Amino acid sequence: MASTARVVIAGGGIGGMTAAVALAQAGFGVMLLEAAAQFGEIGAGVTLSPNAMKGMDHIGLCEAVAQAGIEPSRQRIQHWQDGRILRAVERGSQRDRYGAPYVTIHRADLHQLLLAAARDAGVDLHNGACVARSVGNTLVLTDGRRFEGDVIVGADGVKSAVRARFDEVPAQFTGHVAWRALLPVNEDLAALAGYPGIHIGPGRMITRYPVRAGTLLNCVFFARQAGWDQEGWTIPASADDLAATYATWCGEVQAMIAAARRGPLFKWAINARRPLSNWIETDCVTLLGDAAHAMTPFLGQGAATAIEDAIVLTRALADSATVAEGLRRYVAARHARASFIQAESNANADRMQGQDSDSFGLASLRDEESLGLFSYDCRTVAL
Repeated sequence: MASTARVVIAGGGIGGMTAAVALAQAGFGVMLLEAAAQFGEIGAGVTLSPNAMKGMDHIGLCEAVAQAGIEPSRQRIQHWQDGRILRAVERGSQRDRYGAPYVTIHRADLHQLLLAAARDAGVDLHNGACVARSVGNTLVLTDGRRFEGDVIVGADGVKSAVRARFDEVPAQFTGHVAWRALLPVNEDLAALAGYPGIHIGPGRMITRYPVRAGTLLNCVFFARQAGWDQEGWTIPASADDLAATYATWCGEVQAMIAAARRGPLFKWAINARRPLSNWIETDCVTLLGDAAHAMTPFLGQGAATAIEDAIVLTRALADSATVAEGLRRYVAARHARASFIQAESNANADRMQGQDSDSFGLASLRDEESLGLFSYDCRTVAL
């Protein structure tokens, strides 16, 4: 199959680009269609836990990604009022425990490594190629151009045009909003960058971690908030709105908000999708990443699951006699895990933003590591 099948991928984000690289390296002819005028990613950070980094290893990028990012030695969960540590997490032994590092990295830096790998692998890359719909084995762009393939992969995000073949219900607002900012690390933020983690409180939480050799602190402020449901990563936000939302939180939080006032600051509504019962249509169309299983970000596994999807899809197609067989094996290997992570991520929002922050960590914690997610290996999982 690898010498003959032509794969067309909608979406050039982390999942789509990883799939393009992996498939091309496996011998498939790959065309990737990206709606944006230029290939690139937004100015924000992303966490790649060991399960995601195993996928980077499969395409030969593990050490390059680790070098471009940061491997934190520790993290902490703190109380919203006084900043006291509720739970400390050791991260320095991730390579030994799981066979891959835990990395925080600027999305643009990760995307540049993937883009270079895609070019090296011979992926046919197209910018300004916004998919409007999928019909049969064809992707139809908004400008009328049509691209056919033996395999059609929808990796076009939470508002996926390809997913419309599976489910016409649009993405739904989850009741959560988020503000994001990349803050230059100064003396007021140095301690927070040196010991990354999360502040939690009733109905709200803040996650932070350094990127770009510790010169920038990636901050995301989450809150349950009704009446605002604009979805998009580049909507300018009001620092006064952010400050009012966290007015009673501790001094460390106020330091981050003060830095965020210097901008830029963005806000978006968090949308998600209901689980699908199947990710295959007409034996040649499938989905991966947010297009298949868009989830809330409260386990930090959105990018990781997309990377896992990409590697397992490649392995399944390369090891099967027909496209139909490969897609069935891919879905069989991935559907249950992705659906589980979707559900646990939603549940973790309630755990992290519960009313009784003082009791957090006293009981058994259900997080991405305790749930066993880091042990998963997309390179070797049975197909």
